[in-house]
Amino acid sequence: MTTSDNPRSIRGKIQSQAQSLGFDAIGVASVREPWPAGARLHEFLADGRHGDMDWLGQRREGVNPREHPQALWADARCAILVGQSYASADDAIALLQLKQKGLVSAYAARRDYHDVVKGKLKQLAQWLARDTGADVKVFVDTAPLMEKPLAQRAGLGWQGKHTNLVSREHGSWLFLGAILSAADIEADAPEEDHCGSCRACLDVCPTNAFPAPYQLDARRCLAYLTIEHKGQIPLEFRQAVANRIFGCDDCLAVCPWNKFAQTSREARLEMRDDLRIAPLSELAALDDAAFRTRFAGTPVKRTGRDRFVRNVVCAIGNSDDVSLAPVAERLIGDSSPLVRGMAVWAARRLLDAEAFERLKSVQAPREGDRSVAKEWDA
Repeated sequence: MTTSDNPRSIRGKIQSQAQSLGFDAIGVASVREPWPAGARLHEFLADGRHGDMDWLGQRREGVNPREHPQALWADARCAILVGQSYASADDAIALLQLKQKGLVSAYAARRDYHDVVKGKLKQLAQWLARDTGADVKVFVDTAPLMEKPLAQRAGLGWQGKHTNLVSREHGSWLFLGAILSAADIEADAPEEDHCGSCRACLDVCPTNAFPAPYQLDARRCLAYLTIEHKGQIPLEFRQAVANRIFGCDDCLAVCPWNKFAQTSREARLEMRDDLRIAPLSELAALDDAAFRTRFAGTPVKRTGRDRFVRNVVCAIGNSDDVSLAPVAERLIGDSSPLVRGMAVWAARRLLDAEAFERLKSVQAPREGDRSVAKEWDA
């Protein structure tokens, strides 16, 4: 640390630097105290609520680094948390009524926030390292660091009943980034919970993914099922998917604190209407190359073409539009079993019983294609 600085003055300089880089929120948290979030993570994993996300439980030398920031980096003394607003002007709930179009979550219908936030965060970290002489490490959802409880400790907001961060200034629409530093920097006061008796986020969830306030069962969450889940979407949740083809914004969109959020000022994170919502017939026609081209530089790309088109076909089955039945029929011959199986389900939903039986008679499942055969016999 430079000799002329003290923890309080450094905190003020960080604020100025973060604002000059265009961040919407900034706070500092100590990481030397006990970490209750680690115990909550252990319970979440023990209950199996993480589904396919086995990486949440990965351990290094017998310790899960998510259990405490110092388990990730022993020299860390504080964390600088930044928030970047991605509040948009559209109405995510209203867009669910456009059944013939596929809806992409607000965070993903734009340039990948990892790239935008991390680029600016690296600049802030480089300045901080020069100013304090202390080592730093930068994280934007790319390492085993629990940013949301850290952000609450740093005063950016609180983890609401939907388990996401809520800000009094930015509602539920904040991308987070973190810098761990070996310097002593004055910490901000943690934010208190301001949810009160409100349970809008819990009640709006179409799959009852919240066993209790402040608890999430990812296995029932549409964001998990349409992004992280590698298998077929379970039958019990398919109708709830509606026209969501990547993620779900419902619990975020209904939060009353959103009324204070201003539309994002970061030009590089501007919403792209062509990504936010598009005709299902158009999206269903994407092969791997076309998928990669269309979603290059966005979070959607990482889920891969097959899972994405699986979601699109599920939305086709929920569209109530019989003109989309030929699209589903064509995809029964797709190279991906995920797409083939969902196409059978969609065709069953859109065709009358006689037409579906005719289709079944000429579209025999491939030999050994057990997962698709189950869809025919469902």
